[in-house]
Amino acid sequence: MHSISYWQRLKVAFQYVMPQLYLTQFAGWFAKQKWGKVTHLAIKAFAKKYNIDMSIAQKEQFNDYESFNEFFIRPLKDNARPINQNPTALCLPADGRISECGHIDDNRLLQAKGHFFRLEDLLAEDKELVAAFKNGEFATTYLSPRDYHRVHMPCDGTLRKMIYVPGDLFSVNPFLAQHVPNLFARNERVICVFDTEFGTMVQILVGATVTASIGTTWAGVINPPRHNEVKTWIYEGESAVKLTKGQEMGWFQLGSTVINLFQENQVRLADHLSVGEPVRMGEILAYKK
Repeated sequence: MHSISYWQRLKVAFQYVMPQLYLTQFAGWFAKQKWGKVTHLAIKAFAKKYNIDMSIAQKEQFNDYESFNEFFIRPLKDNARPINQNPTALCLPADGRISECGHIDDNRLLQAKGHFFRLEDLLAEDKELVAAFKNGEFATTYLSPRDYHRVHMPCDGTLRKMIYVPGDLFSVNPFLAQHVPNLFARNERVICVFDTEFGTMVQILVGATVTASIGTTWAGVINPPRHNEVKTWIYEGESAVKLTKGQEMGWFQLGSTVINLFQENQVRLADHLSVGEPVRMGEILAYKK
């Protein structure tokens, strides 16, 4: 942190002392209120601040949203995000920016320049999963407040396991990713494990400050309520959930981060992926090796 300014140091320090949970709970309470014109004016101000393109939303008018929650997870028009149909390609799961991507060095993933975190910490010490993804590939997509907040499948997959991991609620913006060690492995998250033709794939929805809730299409809202222990759901037989490429699988109520993990020698990340560059759901993420 020696290379950052005094005010930037304060910004990082504040993340450690601010009441993360209470701020997030308040944001969740506020976001579900239906205050008519007040809500519409607040949504309009938010959209203007973050330069949100409403022309691609199914509901283009601010007055069509009864609450901030409804606005945050607004669905897009059918043709807004075409899904790449190359059968050997996986698609990006969300709109946002690439935070980091690349090779998993044994059990280490790059969080930001000079900062690494371990598979063991990210995957809640699940030894089977850790072993499966050593020396694999990963991609981290950051969803800002302005982005589309629904998360989709990179490829066809069958859900085998879901793990809720309690944790902190640090902000996950790119600046803090550079200055809060082990950020993604210490924040609250939902780990989804899929069987695919590209090997086992993990898609992780990482919580953050004022991310009021995380949900999946098969289980609904995962949090709140928030739990103090790791919870695991196993899906097999008739309970196995099958999803198709591009299909919605989850959502955030406000922006956060999605991390994808792939096994060794299964995929090659697309050459056009670049840290900090904007990406759209449905564009190519990787190719089958």
